[in-house]
This record gives sequence, C-alpha cells and structure tokens, in this order.
Amino acid sequence: MKILLTGANGYIGMRLLPQLLDAGHNVVCAVRDEKRLSIDIKTRKRVEVIEIDFLDTSQENNMPADIDYAYYLIHSMTSSLSDFDKKEAQAAKNFNKWVEKCNLKQVIYLSGIVNDEKLSKHLSSRKNVEDILYKGHFNLSVLRAGIIVGSGSSSFEIIRDLCEKLPFMITPKWVLTKSQPIAIRDVIKFLTGVLGNSKTYGESYDIGGPDILTYKQMLHKYAKVRGFKNWIYTVPIMTPKLSSYWLYFVTSTSYKLAMNLVSSMKMEVVARDNKLQQLLNIKTHTYEEAIAMAFKKIEQNLVISSWKDSVVSGQLDQNLEKYVQVPKFGVLKDEKKIKVEKPQHVLNNIWSIGGATGWYYGNWLWKIRGFLDKLNGGPGLRRGRTNADKIFPGDALDFWRVLLADKTGKRLLLFAEMKLPGEAWLEFKIDKDNVLHQTATFRPKGLRGRLYWYSILPFHWFIFGGMIRNIAKT
Repeated sequence: MKILLTGANGYIGMRLLPQLLDAGHNVVCAVRDEKRLSIDIKTRKRVEVIEIDFLDTSQENNMPADIDYAYYLIHSMTSSLSDFDKKEAQAAKNFNKWVEKCNLKQVIYLSGIVNDEKLSKHLSSRKNVEDILYKGHFNLSVLRAGIIVGSGSSSFEIIRDLCEKLPFMITPKWVLTKSQPIAIRDVIKFLTGVLGNSKTYGESYDIGGPDILTYKQMLHKYAKVRGFKNWIYTVPIMTPKLSSYWLYFVTSTSYKLAMNLVSSMKMEVVARDNKLQQLLNIKTHTYEEAIAMAFKKIEQNLVISSWKDSVVSGQLDQNLEKYVQVPKFGVLKDEKKIKVEKPQHVLNNIWSIGGATGWYYGNWLWKIRGFLDKLNGGPGLRRGRTNADKIFPGDALDFWRVLLADKTGKRLLLFAEMKLPGEAWLEFKIDKDNVLHQTATFRPKGLRGRLYWYSILPFHWFIFGGMIRNIAKT
C-alpha cells in the first residue's frame, strides 16, 4: 500500500517511517523542506519526498493521486503563543482539500487525550483538528495520547532536565495533576496497528500506558530508575507565567513550548478505556520501563529523533534555504586556517562538535555565553545535539542550527540562534590541499551590532584560535 506520511521530519514521523518501510509499504514523505529530512542516503532511496506546506494556500497541489492511506502528524504548538490553534485548523482544512483527488481509504491522526471538562488551548486545538478531519472524504481513525515518553520526546527531556539538575525542587501545584504516560514504542505499535484496520474507521481511541501518575510521581519514579533520590515540594504561589519561566530556565524547552505545556499540565490526561489495546492485543510498557528503554537508546547512541531538532525550538523561520548563502558584503569576519595531516580524522572531529563533546576550547566560556543567551530569551546550550556523530541539515546543535552538513564535500555550516544584534554563521571546510578553514561571519544590525562584534573580538582571538588547533589535532 502507498502511504502519505505528513510531519515526516517530526519526532513521531521519524520513528514511524522505518516501521512502515520494514513492513514493505511505499511511503511518501510530506515535508516543508526536503533538505531537512534527516534520513540517510539508503533510506532516502526507498521513499518518495514531496515538499508541501499545509499552511500555504497559494502553492500548487502536488499531492500524488495514488495515495491509499495517510498519517496526519501536523502540529504547531511550539510555533506560537497566540495563534497556533488557527494555524492547526488551517492546516487541517487544507489537508482535507488537497487529498480529495487521492481517494484515501483511511487517515490516521495522532491527537491528545481530551477528557477533562475544561480543556487547555492546546488540547482544544487538537480536538478542533479532529472535528475538521472528520469532515474529509476519507475514513478517519483518531488516537488520543497523553504524555509520550521516549528518548528525544519533549516530555522525557523536560523530566530528565528537572531531575538530573534539581535533586531538590520547589514546584507549582500542577505537579499534582494526574496523567497517563505512554512509551513511544507503544505509540508506534498503535499507529501501525490501526493501519488498514476497518474496525477502527470512524473511531477515536484513548491510548495510554498501564500507570496513572501525577507529575510529581513521574519525577520520583524517574529518579528511582536512575538510581538517586529527589525531594519535591509544591507551592500554590507559582503563576502559569512564573511556571513557564521556571521550565524555560531549568530545562531545554523553548519559552513558547513551556507556556503551552504549562497550560495543558493543569488538565488531567487520563484514558477513558483501553478498548483499542484489547482490539489490537497490545501490552503496553510501564512508565519505569519506558524510562529505562529511553536510556538504553541514549547509551547506544540510537536516538532517531528529538523535538529539539524542530526549527521552532530556536529563532529561525521554517525556510533555512535563505540562510545557506553566507553574505560577503557588509559583514565582519574571523578567518583562520591550518594544514591538517589526517583530513578524515579532522572531519570526524568537526562532525562531533557541540553537545557532550563541547567546542574544543574554552568550554567554560561557551557555557557562560549559553547562560547569558538563556537569560536573554535564547535557546542557550541546553539543546545539545541528538546524535554524537551524525548531523543533518536542520538539526539543533547547542545554540546553532545546522544549515549544511556535507561530509563528502567536507563542509559544515552553522547559523547562530542565540540572541544577537545581527546574524552569525560558523563554517568549517577542508579544501583539496587538506587545509582546514574555520570562518566566523557576522552581519551586524546597526551600530549596536558593530559594538557587539568589537567588544568580543579579544575573546574570538584565543577561543577560535584554540578551537581550530584542537580540531586539527590527530
């Protein structure tokens, strides 16, 4: 069967894609930017890719007409504080319109549990999208999940940051809200289990793991799995805005996501029943098992996808293409070069930069810069990187965004997402004479931008100098 996978470059889409391919399906990946599809060359040869923005009504409808089934995995919660619900509704309406020519048998939509009497804006939007999709000319199957736990998921990474960094926590009272977490592995089983299953047509199902826990219990159980204790005390005085700032500064989440998450964390997300689990005969994993499985993937460097690689986790818009051409005029540069003896080894060093590896020189200064960026509303260094030795265009790399990662051409290009009075690029390239070029380019915005550049120039002299020397070491 031929399957349309929307949101193919998202956290769920990247996990679902290999399962669909292994089952022998033909998959069409629908993405906004083909260059950001973070799959290897071997996998890319097995899929068809179409560029489509479901928010752009002016673009040509290039949807293949022979699609049999589709997964709707489009969400906009991290893109805005005010109008993400309007964007999600518009995307759903456009989807209905553009797939009319496909004669779809089934669309599968992953939503959120919406059983609380008073829903947050986030969950109300999920329910509204569901209602819109039901108006489409296809059979709809809706899976409503609560907190998804897996390596790279926003929920897991937030819990991980809180527990690993704060053994003693003073928390908002929403940590006493009940939730029913589910392992990402089980979510994928449900998503593939309903595919082509006519019994699920026109139905909506709640899916969750076997445990119903408060967020406080989830934090304690995380610590138990990791082998340490934590102490958590709740206070009633933390407002939603203060809670959002608390999450933003302590964890790697963006402020936009923190705000939307806090509004949802006050709502109970508990499944009404487990009828789909019985229908598909799926045994779900406990919360502690889900945590253990996530760390197994992390330890083996097998994290397939992370919410932090979403463009909206940083400062850029969706179009990375316009930043790839590094400007030559009206810019300030720091250029360094060094002859290397073993270019492949040096290339591997470049491909390992950031995250746990650090920046090869003056890491404490990079950490200070990251802290200052966080105070100023930027992402800071807490996003790290998804994989230790793999980089794809669009990936987050600390407070940089990967624009180009061409290992064959021996070139890595990064764009700064830190808060700056201008725009900054950092490029590494090994030429045909085995000379490593390291170039920092800054396009200032007005006098403030130029003053910023010259104020940090002394630090550039030894930080960038030390960095290129250490990268070139064999």
